[in-house]
Amino acid sequence: METESVRSGHSERSGQSRRSNPYRSHHQGGGNSGYSRHGHSRQHRHRDHQSQYSGRETDQETDIRSDVKGPISAPLNGNGDNGESRVEGERIEVQILPQDDNWGETTTAITGATSETGFSMEDMSRINKDLENSIGFNCVRYLGTILAAILGLAAFLSPVAMVILPKVGLKEWALDECGVKCEGLFISLAFKLLILLIGTWALFFRKPKATMPRIFIFRALVLFLIFVLTFAFWLFYGVRIYDIPEHDYHSIVLFAVSLVDSLLFIHYLAIILLEIRQLQPQYVIKVTRSPDGESRQYTVGQLSIQRMAVWALEQYYKDFNVYNPYLEHIPRKPTRLSGFKFYDVDGVSGAPAPASRTQAIFAAQARRRDSSHNDRFYEEQEYERRVRKRRARLVVAAEEAFTHIKRLQEDQGAAQIPMGPEEAAQAVIPGMARALQKYLRITRQQPRYTLENIINHLSMCIKYDLSPKTFLERYLSQGAVIWNDKDYRSTHTWVLVCDQLLCRAVEHGTIFQLRQGDVSLLITVRRLPHFNLTEEVIDPKNNKFVLRMNSETSV
Repeated sequence: METESVRSGHSERSGQSRRSNPYRSHHQGGGNSGYSRHGHSRQHRHRDHQSQYSGRETDQETDIRSDVKGPISAPLNGNGDNGESRVEGERIEVQILPQDDNWGETTTAITGATSETGFSMEDMSRINKDLENSIGFNCVRYLGTILAAILGLAAFLSPVAMVILPKVGLKEWALDECGVKCEGLFISLAFKLLILLIGTWALFFRKPKATMPRIFIFRALVLFLIFVLTFAFWLFYGVRIYDIPEHDYHSIVLFAVSLVDSLLFIHYLAIILLEIRQLQPQYVIKVTRSPDGESRQYTVGQLSIQRMAVWALEQYYKDFNVYNPYLEHIPRKPTRLSGFKFYDVDGVSGAPAPASRTQAIFAAQARRRDSSHNDRFYEEQEYERRVRKRRARLVVAAEEAFTHIKRLQEDQGAAQIPMGPEEAAQAVIPGMARALQKYLRITRQQPRYTLENIINHLSMCIKYDLSPKTFLERYLSQGAVIWNDKDYRSTHTWVLVCDQLLCRAVEHGTIFQLRQGDVSLLITVRRLPHFNLTEEVIDPKNNKFVLRMNSETSV
């Protein structure tokens, strides 16, 4: 994109130089054809020499004509088309024409429709998004939580039902009066149920973080124990209590209290298995992203493979920068087959090139390939220089734009026309729009931000009196994955690839992969070593020193 702009600017400058050079035009228009041919050949070689290095001049001031497509308006002036300033008495109005939402796009078009079926990547992403928002997907997502909630509610209401059934009157019961001990058990039962309700709400009633392909063994074990315990107590209640009409009501309440105590112990076991067991660090995992190779290391506890994959994704969205595929394709100069030209001085035309000449051509091309690493090094250095230069321009433009904004104080009166944050943002955005657009273009971030998004962010910074660098913090780096507004959705689908059962616990040397489109995460697990610490006692007699005097030293 920018290479095209440089070439067009260079062609304009060369055309102007040719038109402004009377000496060259005089000789070209004269009768000395041989001299004109030599001058034309020198001019042609000069243009070839400049075209080789035109890719490094994209940051000059003269390449802006064809580099900007005009999505952001230029700074306001009195006679421009992008804005007009009218003074009517004491009222000053600043009007900005509505801008195009596609202000950051360039002439490059990317399409994904390469198959015969006519489906593109946008269609596939839209289908996946519709699938994630469908009712069936949400039912599968919350199915395990719904079943656990039903089973937990049945176990929680069972002690209450056991106490109430003898008092309902469905069957003739010969019960004794509830004395002081029975009433004390009622108070204990109520408080234990309240504690169990709060603990269950804090531990289990959460929005599920992930939909896993395999069951969570410890969670299934806790639910199985709750089911077995509730079923056993109801079976004993039906056989030994409900079928026998004569019972002491105190024993029935005591039976319900014992069920609540058992449920509290199961809740304690669930806390150990689901929360405490994974807190102690036992492994170090390395998360490596392909294709850019960015990696991070974390310490984790004992987890299953699928739960460790979910934990690794949480850290990935928090710590990793956004993967920008456009940064992998930095514009490079096209390599020609050969930079040598051969002329037939003997006048024999159409004769095949000798073998020695062909070997010389291929040898020169091989040497050029060997020196390609040197060219890549200088191209990367040039790209980093251009990024730093445009970043400096953007920071200066933002600081100058923020100097025009001042919060209206109460004691200033009506000497100035007050403006809201949105109006102030629209008034100062033209001053930094050009520098911001060029910086987003060179860092390949222009598809992620629109003019409306930038104005909203600028109005928020103005509203809370933030500094210019705080406003630019979002654009000076690629940012974390979670803050990428373009690709953010409520549900992200990843494919977990592993040669072991996903419900098994991780071990030393476990390797698995997470895939999503062109991005893949390779997770490697390594156990922390056992640290053997030994003690060494320093003898106080040997912990004394003397000063050695030497004539050659300064002491």
